[in-house]
Amino acid sequence: MKIQYLGHSCFKLISGKDSLVIDPYGDGSVDGLKRLRTQATSVIYSHKHTDHYGLECVELVDGNPDTFKVDFVQSWHDDQQGALRGPNLIHVITCEGYRIAHFGDLGCSLDEDQKAQLLNIDVMMIPVGGHFTIDGEMAANITREIGPKCVIPMHYRGKGFGFDVLSTVDQFTQHFDKVKEIGNTLTVDDKMPAVAVMDFHE
Repeated sequence: MKIQYLGHSCFKLISGKDSLVIDPYGDGSVDGLKRLRTQATSVIYSHKHTDHYGLECVELVDGNPDTFKVDFVQSWHDDQQGALRGPNLIHVITCEGYRIAHFGDLGCSLDEDQKAQLLNIDVMMIPVGGHFTIDGEMAANITREIGPKCVIPMHYRGKGFGFDVLSTVDQFTQHFDKVKEIGNTLTVDDKMPAVAVMDFHE
């Protein structure tokens, strides 16, 4: 299985001829990002804000709906039980024997029940930019609590892209010793870096 980073919080999981897109961003919803146009067997989203809910940007194609088993953990987009920004879904995708967790726009810490549902995660995508979501320090703490084999930061500000109010990715990576910058594709195997900063420009 391969994971492609398409920018912001959008990823594509690829297994054979089947693919799953998570949290596609709508046209013009994120400063500095080109229009998203991709194909997939299926698409899922964490919540209905336009930078995660651009379903019209994904062309659905025929494939096996059972390739990706999708479960979710209920959470909040803020630290006031959704009073500010509503609910958020953490998706847990099982494919090829691996468990992938995409945290959407998580805006709060996890309780013990949520942590129990997130055991044995191989790859975790987590927001790190703060303001609308958890910040880099809280994301680092949650990463240590969950203990994935590989974590991919998302939803941050970079050179020429992202919301001005977000922090940069180094506010997350500074908490770890082993960080590797890679291209836009990660192969899910036993050689994955502990922290993978992915580039979506390729």
